[in-house]
Parts: sequence; C-alpha cells; structure tokens
Amino acid sequence: MKIGLISDTHGFLDEAIFHHFDKCDEIWHAGDIGSVEIIERLNDFKPLRAVYGNIDSHEVRQITGEDAWFKVEDCKIWMTHIGGAPPRYNQRIKSILNNRIPDIFVCGHSHILRVEKDPAKRNMLFINPGAAGKHGFHHIRTVIRFDINEKKIENMQVIELGARAAL
Repeated sequence: MKIGLISDTHGFLDEAIFHHFDKCDEIWHAGDIGSVEIIERLNDFKPLRAVYGNIDSHEVRQITGEDAWFKVEDCKIWMTHIGGAPPRYNQRIKSILNNRIPDIFVCGHSHILRVEKDPAKRNMLFINPGAAGKHGFHHIRTVIRFDINEKKIENMQVIELGARAAL
C-alpha cells in the first residue's frame, strides 16, 4: 500500500501534490486542512483519510474526526492533529498511549517535519510530515510518501514542495 501523507495545508493545495501522490493508493491528511474543497479535491483524486485540526471550520469537522484509528497491511495507525512529539506528547496523547499503542502515530500541527521511532512506546513510529501550506513559520513546504508492506514501512521519501515564502 502506497501512502501520501500531508498536513497543515491551511486552505492551500499545491498542484504538485497530484503528481507526487499519483501512484499512491491512499492520501492521509493530518489536519489543519482549511476547507471542504481541499477534502473534496483530494478525495476525488485518491481515497482520503483525514482528521481535523485546530483551524478547521465546523464544516470540515463534520466530515472528519479528531482521531482516526485504522489498519493498513496489519499495521495499526493512529492519526490526530495535535500530538506533541516523542517524548513530549501532550497530556491527551499520553493518556491514550498508556492504554493503546499504534504501530504508527501520525500528527501535524507543529509544521516541523519529524520521523522517528519511539522506543519508550514499543518502537512506535512517529511521523509528522511538516506543513504543505503557505501559512506558518516553516521555510520549506513538505509532504511524505511511503509504502506499508506486510507491516513494514518502506521507501519513505520526504518531498519538498518549495519555499513557503516563494508563493
């Protein structure tokens, strides 16, 4: 299963996404989507799994949830928007991780690209794809593409979409 992972579009969807995610089976959006139109465009392109973020409207929140728990290739995935990062997860995330640990934990919000194993959480993989939109303090807009193959993460690529300020 090929996954395209995006976050923090804040109402801006770079047309390059459609090229970079062309061979993906699914797109995951980790919140701060910015508009129902972005959800519709991504979902018309590929199957979409998405959660809402703190800037998202009531309309976006009606279509998405705060959390998405699902399985792909026997891999347990948890996606939410605000999570913190290892080892400094926010209190809500810590509370949930005390009872339920996914294989992959995906979040956005920080606009900071970060991928790492969390050995304190049984080698859970933490992924934050950075920010793909124009709003925020990040300098380079990023997304991630990877494969899940029989519970193994393979071929992970960080894709730079260009400078935020150049838009």
